[in-house]
Amino acid sequence: MFENKITFSTQEICKEINIEKPVPIRLNIPEWFKKLTHGIENQTVKGCIPFLDTLTTGYMFKLNQDIYLKHNYIDDEGNPKTTMNLPALASKPNVLNQSVNLNTVPNIGHTTNQLKGSPLLKKNGDMFVHKIQNPWIIKTPPGYSCLFLPPLNNEHDVFEIIPGIVDTDNYSIPINFPFIIKTEPEKTITTILKRGTPYVQIIPFKKESWKMEINYFKNQDIINKVGKFNLLDILHTYKLNFWNKIKWN
Repeated sequence: MFENKITFSTQEICKEINIEKPVPIRLNIPEWFKKLTHGIENQTVKGCIPFLDTLTTGYMFKLNQDIYLKHNYIDDEGNPKTTMNLPALASKPNVLNQSVNLNTVPNIGHTTNQLKGSPLLKKNGDMFVHKIQNPWIIKTPPGYSCLFLPPLNNEHDVFEIIPGIVDTDNYSIPINFPFIIKTEPEKTITTILKRGTPYVQIIPFKKESWKMEINYFKNQDIINKVGKFNLLDILHTYKLNFWNKIKWN
């Protein structure tokens, strides 16, 4: 039986400095979801399998360092500004000499001109877009790519990466992640994003060409197809009759 395999590789020194390892995102299910109950008199999202799938599909990266953010403040010259500062990881032996792709240099990212007119830039307060440097190279089987998203239905309150798709069957260098800071007008954000914070959900998928088709059906057709299932179970219709559960290890 064919087994899909995704491989995460990095330099040996990353083991010495104990960076965060990629893990299945099912290990990051939020506590509020775990505490929910689902029953006849209290039907909640705990019983919604499509919602559960968003929390358990794929893998995740976690921040390797604390990141100190000061965003949407006024500098000494009266201009709005954003800064990202980091611990002195570069002082670790040979980190820079071995070109480890970590955030050893602050304020790497994209200028506002690169996202001019984008709603993402507006969400970021029309300021410089910082970037998280990632040391892991991702390898997927031929024909498979990866979708990168903020953790679905479990996003961080302060920041989120800009989603993207990379052909990880061919791309053989680390992928970096620009992120926006969720800004409110005239509000300065000063915070530390702690090491170990999940920040990206990685969903491998087979990249294929598709053709769209539009059809119409009579109301009775859908009643005939779905109605019989709804008569059998009140709480778990989708789970028992339609769900195709897969494993992420």
